[in-house]
Amino acid sequence: MEVQLWMAIPFAMMLLLIAVAPLLFPKFWESNKNKLIATAVITVPAVILLVAMGLGKAVLHQVAFDYIPFIMLLLTLFVVTGGIHVKGDLPAIPSINTGILAIGYFLASLMGTTGAAMLLIRFLLETNCQRKYRTHTVLFFIALVANCGGILTPLGDPPLFLLYLRGTPFLWFTQLFPQWLALGVLLLAIYYMIDRYYYKKEPLENKKRDLQEVSPIRFKGKVNFLYLLIIILAVMFINEGYIPAMKGGVLRFLREFIFVVVIILSLKTTAPAIRTINHFSWEPIMEVAILFVGIFVTMTPAMIYLNIHAASVGINEPWEFFYATGLLSSFLDNSPTAVAFYEVATGIAPVEGLTVAGISPVVLKAISLGAVMFGSLTYIGNGPNFMVKAIAEQEGVEMPSFFGYMVKFSLCILLPVFIIVQLVFIGF
Repeated sequence: MEVQLWMAIPFAMMLLLIAVAPLLFPKFWESNKNKLIATAVITVPAVILLVAMGLGKAVLHQVAFDYIPFIMLLLTLFVVTGGIHVKGDLPAIPSINTGILAIGYFLASLMGTTGAAMLLIRFLLETNCQRKYRTHTVLFFIALVANCGGILTPLGDPPLFLLYLRGTPFLWFTQLFPQWLALGVLLLAIYYMIDRYYYKKEPLENKKRDLQEVSPIRFKGKVNFLYLLIIILAVMFINEGYIPAMKGGVLRFLREFIFVVVIILSLKTTAPAIRTINHFSWEPIMEVAILFVGIFVTMTPAMIYLNIHAASVGINEPWEFFYATGLLSSFLDNSPTAVAFYEVATGIAPVEGLTVAGISPVVLKAISLGAVMFGSLTYIGNGPNFMVKAIAEQEGVEMPSFFGYMVKFSLCILLPVFIIVQLVFIGF
């Protein structure tokens, strides 16, 4: 049957729920049980409708071959990075703070933005605990570590993994190194200058305490670095390109089976005290699992419709894909947004010459960059943003409101940098 636009209403409702509920109903939204109820209210009728209209197989395919690999990767990274603890208190001078952010920026592509953010945020806050001015450091941490650093691999950010599942080679994303490097250098340079300004304003007593109360860096749960390497190798090599037998049958989930083994090993071989120190909880990943099953189910007709009617969307140039993907990623979740515009790209007239995953490489770069970078423009653009904000506030850091974050930081600092990257690397 022909897919109609109105069939995407449940998908729009899911995205609206995720964007608005934390702002309008913060207490209600704190409970995963309430999230599950709200998701079920939208998703269950949608499934019944889609099955009745002949889209049951499409929904099943979406859940089995998109949602399960997606959530299993996030779960595995979540468990493994949750077993690594970084302890220490370095002098919170601008050069060291910038160095910590640079390390996090690099790690984000290896262990995911969520993993890198959760690994380093408490260490960064402990290093800066003697300082009065800390808010700007957390804001740049959200931009650099929880978002922009994850550009180089499918492990870095969920939208890139979904593009990987659609045929983009694992190492193709390393072609974004010039953009990743330019973006990192610009943001780190701006942060360094701002941190120098605030460091000069620090009370002398705070500076003295900071230099006196120093402790060396120590790692606990080092075995999880081995598991992290296994995850990277599994994503790189456990796929249909290297193992043709994975195209059908049970072997199609071989990578996910390896993830299950890694999860069990991490839980068994990591001292429980390490996860306690890290304040490890299953709640964040449960929240992601609940919300994204609703997204993946309800997005099915929307993806089909976009593919069929791509020509009428009016987006053709790479820079248009960059900003369209980016702006929607800022206020919706960047994973379904990236997939949506990927479907638009596949539905446009065939591209002459080399293609990647069925679309122009330049367009794929624009979609990838827009989804990852613009996720940092708001607290709701990417999952780790709110988590970092909450941890910082627990440690006494005064964080700006939802709109304060945009006015004081993302629109005046991040957006101009993003525009520079677009002009230099994507053009008009």
